[in-house]
Amino acid sequence: MKKRLLALLLAVSLLAACAAPTEGSGRDLTKDVAPQDRSGGAMLYTRAAAAAAAADFAVRLLQNTATPGENALVSPWSVLCALGMAANGAAGDTLAEMTAALGLPPEALGAYLHDYAASLPDDGCLHAANGIWLRDTGDLTVEPDFLQKNADFYDAAVQAAPFDGGTVDDINAFVKQNTDGQVEKILGELRAETMLVLVNALGFDAAWETVYREDQIGDGIFTAADGTEQTVPMMYSTEGTFLQDGDAATGFLKSYAGGRYAFAALLPAAGTTADDYLAGLTGDRLTAVLEGAQAGTVLAALPKFESAGHYTLNDALAAMGMPGAFTPEADFSAMGHYGDTGLYIGEVLHETAITVDARGTRAGAATAVAVDAGGVMPEDVHEVTLDRPFVCLLLDTEWDLPLFIGTVQTVA
Repeated sequence: MKKRLLALLLAVSLLAACAAPTEGSGRDLTKDVAPQDRSGGAMLYTRAAAAAAAADFAVRLLQNTATPGENALVSPWSVLCALGMAANGAAGDTLAEMTAALGLPPEALGAYLHDYAASLPDDGCLHAANGIWLRDTGDLTVEPDFLQKNADFYDAAVQAAPFDGGTVDDINAFVKQNTDGQVEKILGELRAETMLVLVNALGFDAAWETVYREDQIGDGIFTAADGTEQTVPMMYSTEGTFLQDGDAATGFLKSYAGGRYAFAALLPAAGTTADDYLAGLTGDRLTAVLEGAQAGTVLAALPKFESAGHYTLNDALAAMGMPGAFTPEADFSAMGHYGDTGLYIGEVLHETAITVDARGTRAGAATAVAVDAGGVMPEDVHEVTLDRPFVCLLLDTEWDLPLFIGTVQTVA
């Protein structure tokens, strides 16, 4: 374990390996918004407070998007990044609501995500990029400070584009490229009232620290949320880190090569559904479980599985405390305006995918914000067999940051 077990991996946008939007129908304005030095940004936050905010956001986002009995997967990190860019254009009550929902003021959030990105090793496991597309029209005015902050903190590339079918193709190509093909597309069309699109895309690809051998894989039974018994490939291993949430759940951590990232699983106690366990979870509680990880022998069984998520997050984010951002009365005056009309968030779209197999894990996520006008314990032996619905995470164990969080309700 590096340092201590950090809370969750929020799906943030990695600025380190940011790629400019692909060549397409727009005009690249990135060169006009050169990033400035933000090395003093750590003064705006403490890592402990930022990690707590990230964990809380991750849990609340999953609670507000999961459908009972169905698989769910979100990347809170990706959503934070895309909304963090949007929050740099918010003012007044809209800014207050977004700050409460995100857990940090925009500049503190941006500084935290910027510093996290700068800390990433060049190992190819995690890659992300941010991009901003502006409708190429003389009626749209975008505040220079909005673009500058997003260049400084998010390394966001900027394009002015006609917002036609070619622009949709360009945005989807950006997403596919920066998720390594895990997410094929984020947009189906661009509505006439959409003036800006803020996009985060991230890809994760890592091999297990100890790859499963062929003799560690065999058929097993997974009982799905609806009671159906499914015969699935089950991967058996002995792990060294045990997780326990009182009497409510047990689990384990399994490291990826290099040790920075880990897969975490939490199996609710018999008689408790994954939905009921998730309903009672909080960011503080999850952080306590992860930080309280115990050294011990865990006889683990993990099913091979794939999962994907397709979400429009408007209702979830409104329930999390920022309803005003989705109304024409929103205050995004620090972002700009369209003629005499203000801007508001029309849609927040989110796509995710994950594959867990004998080699390791591949995962991808993309988020698009469409802005419209108008301690070591004695070693014990534990057994955790994930043969019924469970909660899982992909964690950065060095930064208290959840990259992905979800529930596995069915694997066949």
